[in-house]
Amino acid sequence: MSSITIAPPPKTAGPPIQKETTAGNYFVANYPPFAFWKQEAVPEFAAALEMPPRPGVPLGLYTHIPFCRKRCHFCYFRVYTDKNADDIKGYIDALLKELAVYAAKPFIGGRKPKFIYFGGGTPSYLSPDQLRFLTDGMKALLPWDEAEEVTFEGEPGTLTDHKLRAIRDLGVTRLSLGIEHFDDHILEVNGRAHRSKEVLRAYHYAREIGFPQINIDLIAGMVEETEEKWKETVAKAVELRPDSVTIYQMEVPYNTGIYQQMKAEGKLVAPVADWATKRRWVDFAFGEFEKVGYTVTSTTTVVKDPAQVKFVYRQGLFTGADILSIGVASFGHINGVHYQNHHDFQPYVDAVEAGGLPTHRAYTVPDDERYLREFILQLKLGSVGAEAFIQKFGRDPREQFAGPLATLKGQGYLTEDGDRIGLTRDALLQVDRLLHEFFKPEHKTGRYA
Repeated sequence: MSSITIAPPPKTAGPPIQKETTAGNYFVANYPPFAFWKQEAVPEFAAALEMPPRPGVPLGLYTHIPFCRKRCHFCYFRVYTDKNADDIKGYIDALLKELAVYAAKPFIGGRKPKFIYFGGGTPSYLSPDQLRFLTDGMKALLPWDEAEEVTFEGEPGTLTDHKLRAIRDLGVTRLSLGIEHFDDHILEVNGRAHRSKEVLRAYHYAREIGFPQINIDLIAGMVEETEEKWKETVAKAVELRPDSVTIYQMEVPYNTGIYQQMKAEGKLVAPVADWATKRRWVDFAFGEFEKVGYTVTSTTTVVKDPAQVKFVYRQGLFTGADILSIGVASFGHINGVHYQNHHDFQPYVDAVEAGGLPTHRAYTVPDDERYLREFILQLKLGSVGAEAFIQKFGRDPREQFAGPLATLKGQGYLTEDGDRIGLTRDALLQVDRLLHEFFKPEHKTGRYA
């Protein structure tokens, strides 16, 4: 299909440019923001479970493991550091009971999960016996024999050789190591539980036993980060040659330890690098990996071999797959309805033990927002194919989003290459800020919380 001319933007258009890092979520993880998901919509989610699956829509499975050795100062996820063995056993039992309820619902429709993701918290906090009990129970309810990817997040300090071997034997194909940094002082002042020696030991043994894909996470701009230390961390990451690297820019959501300290001291600016510095550091890291043959595949990701290394979970999330999500505070998407579970431990467990589902809030996604959601999430990959959206939704995104696309083009952030609507590198490094240009007016002030 021929390209559509995009009109020049109004002179006053465009989101404000961020400078200092202040409190609040920055990373766009879904649409609309979670603040618009409401408890009164939970019956709509319950109704969606009783419907057959939409034709051709794959099924994924997310499991939240909320336990950690320490709570990082920048962490905003629902995690617990005070649970004993009985609490953990009760939680695992609750996960399986919750999954059993879902497995009997019509929306499954005979499907088996195409991708499985264990997130946290720290999934590797569990013992090998606990992991085997959990995964054996899950496989009995929803077999994994058709899964293209099983991702497992690990904190290096919890990954003994014995545990790594057990995780590999469970069928995990993608091990994601939460390294964040290689400098021990940076790790300490940001509240990380592990140190660099544990990182190297866990990584090299994981390589030795043959995980098909190893991803490492880094964070640019943490407390007391410096130019020199960042360059050293990037060099060490390049030396490891992981299959993929995810590089986040430090943000300070309201429910973090850093924000609590800011609030107590009456400070508005977070004690971390400003946005321009973080973007420059991520760009530096991208460039260092590109020098050795890696490819930038999203706003946060570099990949050694894009033909071989995939991230099926992300693909499913960005393209509207059904994602069945279990565990405290976890969120999923079923038959066009977003949902999130109770965000506190005991209410979650109590709801499951009572024989029901622990759903806390939900949101039915209208057709226009479904289109919008998939477009903005896929734009985080750097470019979007217009023809694919025409085939799926019946309308060209260059028409659907003519206004915000014109704004980005006028600011020099947009590229056009035939069918592709693309972002410049500068735009990719700040895409989460730019995506708000596409939001519905009523959603532009909603918090991701």
